[in-house]
Amino acid sequence: MKTLSSYVGDQWVEGSGAQQMLLNPATEEPLACARSEGVDLAAALDHARRAGGPALRALSFAERGALLGAMAQAMQAHRDELLELAIANCGNTRSDGKFDVEGAIATLSAFAEIGTSVGTAQFLVDGEGMQLGRSPRFHGQHVAVPRTGVAVHINAFNFPAWGFAEKAAAALLAGMPVLSKPATSSAMLAHRIMEILVERRILPGGALSLLVGSPRELPSLLGGQDVLAFTGSGDTGARIRALPNVVRESVHINVEADSLNAAVLGPDVEPRSDLYELFLKDVQRDMTQKAGQKCTAIRRVIVPAVVAAGVREDLVELLGGVRVGNPAMDEVRMGPLATASQLADAREGVERLAADGELAFGSAAPFAAAGVPAGKGYFISPVLVEFAQGAAADVVHAREVFGPVASLLPYSGEAGDAAAIVARGNGGLVTAVYSDDAGWIREAVFGIAPHCGRIYLGNAKIELSPGPGTVLPQLVHGGPGRAGGGEELGGVRALAFYLQRVALEGSRPVIQKLLGTRTG
Repeated sequence: MKTLSSYVGDQWVEGSGAQQMLLNPATEEPLACARSEGVDLAAALDHARRAGGPALRALSFAERGALLGAMAQAMQAHRDELLELAIANCGNTRSDGKFDVEGAIATLSAFAEIGTSVGTAQFLVDGEGMQLGRSPRFHGQHVAVPRTGVAVHINAFNFPAWGFAEKAAAALLAGMPVLSKPATSSAMLAHRIMEILVERRILPGGALSLLVGSPRELPSLLGGQDVLAFTGSGDTGARIRALPNVVRESVHINVEADSLNAAVLGPDVEPRSDLYELFLKDVQRDMTQKAGQKCTAIRRVIVPAVVAAGVREDLVELLGGVRVGNPAMDEVRMGPLATASQLADAREGVERLAADGELAFGSAAPFAAAGVPAGKGYFISPVLVEFAQGAAADVVHAREVFGPVASLLPYSGEAGDAAAIVARGNGGLVTAVYSDDAGWIREAVFGIAPHCGRIYLGNAKIELSPGPGTVLPQLVHGGPGRAGGGEELGGVRALAFYLQRVALEGSRPVIQKLLGTRTG
């Protein structure tokens, strides 16, 4: 059985203390162990600040982008190996593994291109300069420069490759060294990626570190020049924000947390139409892809009451065709949940939903999955719970069940009614809207927009759309309220979290010479 070591201070360090076991979630077979006691976290952060930070800041955006491109190429060369780890340790089908691993590669490549487009600068000029007084020589200009601390990334269990890449790409391109902490249960994939990058010696010393096992006191060691990006539960995010050093030092924190994402069907969409079929396909895929363990998965299916019964029947048919079992089998379309605790939490959540609504498909009961011994694995069937129009359904809007579980909610057909139902979730990452009625779309979008980080406009004429559940590096990822109130990605916007904006005030020629801009 493999023991996962941490990579800190430019060397592999095996921790001590109690072991945390990593299992195959389909068979419960032990695969590896990890432990972080004995790893000097303060020294690891100090090395990143002293060695990795200056080395990255000495490079231009284009040069940092080239490093990201080399990281993507290294991962691509080991793609098949990484997919096998995703199947074994993450419970992914091969398709789900591709979603994670290829998403990571694509994100690194996208930020490599951003580095090329920004060019040879080492800082960003933020907007146009401005005359500050009656004299044109009294000038002001905002610029953004890399922070001199370290970027700590605490990632969730569901995307060990993509989560690692999307955070690291932005930080490294901005010029900040990274210490990445993957969730322990699925850390084998992130650990192998780190091994590959170290073997190829792609990055400067201290630029990228990896901590496996418990994070211990890591967040409490951060200071005012450091940043922390966290993906996980809202409760944990709140505890991090309340740490004395975070409050005292005003440590920059970005949180991506719970999200009750929605798919809204417009009243103009006819059953059996192309847009209706797209809606059904997106809901079914986002319920079952990665066994519903996506922060962007559809949790609330909001449909006009007049078609609710038909939508229910069509979704039940689609869900009934999803074979659940050992993801190593080619015919399996949905694997297990990641851990025993995730399974217990999902079952309890389904029972709470079913107490207020009616099970239309699936249940919280133990599930006989294909290709695994009886009683083994963390499996649950897809679950669709139906609610009556106007039902309070408080639990639907108060708790995210992190699994292949969605609730069917009828509404009047009015855009304002749909937006009000979405808003009851108290902030989300993404809402998908399906309609061809321009007026209805406008009212729905601007009613939903304050409560959501991204709105996906479903259209049957778009070719090769990945659907609402796919996070694209060009667009911001995050959401208000329950979703954490943060932002990641968004192209160049992603760099802002890792940069300090500073206002320059003084003589126009002096400022423009300093920035290398024209003085004419």
